[in-house]
Amino acid sequence: MGSSLIKLISIFFILITIFTSQAASQSDECESESNSSCNNKSAALPLKLIAIASILVTSMIGVCLPLFSRSIPALSPDRNLFIIVKAFASGIILATGFMHVLPDSFDMLWSPCLTENPWHKFPFTGFVAMLSAIFTLMVDSIATSLYTKKNKAGIIPEDQVADEAAVTTTQGHFHGPKIGTEGSQLLRYRVVAMVLELGIVVHSVVIGLSMGASNNTCTIKPLVAALCFHQMFEGLGLGGCILQAEYKFLKKALMVFFFSVTTPFGIALGIALSKTYKENSPTALITVGLLNASSAGLLINMALVDLLSADFLGPKLQGSIKLQIKSYVAVLLGAGGMSLMAKWA
Repeated sequence: MGSSLIKLISIFFILITIFTSQAASQSDECESESNSSCNNKSAALPLKLIAIASILVTSMIGVCLPLFSRSIPALSPDRNLFIIVKAFASGIILATGFMHVLPDSFDMLWSPCLTENPWHKFPFTGFVAMLSAIFTLMVDSIATSLYTKKNKAGIIPEDQVADEAAVTTTQGHFHGPKIGTEGSQLLRYRVVAMVLELGIVVHSVVIGLSMGASNNTCTIKPLVAALCFHQMFEGLGLGGCILQAEYKFLKKALMVFFFSVTTPFGIALGIALSKTYKENSPTALITVGLLNASSAGLLINMALVDLLSADFLGPKLQGSIKLQIKSYVAVLLGAGGMSLMAKWA
């Protein structure tokens, strides 16, 4: 499953590079605010380089914090505090879809730079987001079904495989993987972690590309700080899912790597194309707008169905009204904080 995710992310990087190159070749771009006093290419470049370094570091901190929580007993996945922190991170992911990615898509696909027909006569953003949510559910369901059949004997945490192999050699027998609800739940965690990573990678490259292509210092300065907080908190949500999936170290490292480098990659790509890339060109607006819509549908579906609904309807939260209230407060705080950031990012 990990190799499939790596292939999907690699294909996405290739496609986004091709599409942005095509967008850069458009000559019929809309007039932009090129005469603004904030547009200063020489002053914007150092800010972008600072953004690459700072976002890379904060992304790694955010996604790695949950992975080191096993050394802190209070933050282990079976403790109440972990559930509350995960609810906070889920609220952040939900607000990212509703308050950041979806509005950007609406703005782009309803831009006056696009022709009236068909872009202003049909709500493509809502349509693509809806299809993306359905497709996410389909992938989630089919992947779970296929891997359940493939692993009929059950699934065990990959970091326990070596331990069980040692038991085989020392004791001369092996009882096989755990069967039942534990294996099924672990499988769900792995599917959720992979699909969520893919959705985050898509919109991270897109927002990085927008920053890298911009020379507006008045926009970039607050955006750097906002994106650092954005990536850190979003990383907390993804890191919690990766932790519950219980992958081997190599798969964890790869998922951390792809999450951490996607926004800096987008910024670097935007810098490379800044001479020719026009964010108001029809091709750029359509490409990025559709990518944002699909990413929004995926993130909203994952946040509501696989993260919030799965936890709040699960036995742990259903058994404690007090814990439910604390978790709802955490969700509102996470969603509210990320919604506030929409003012700058």
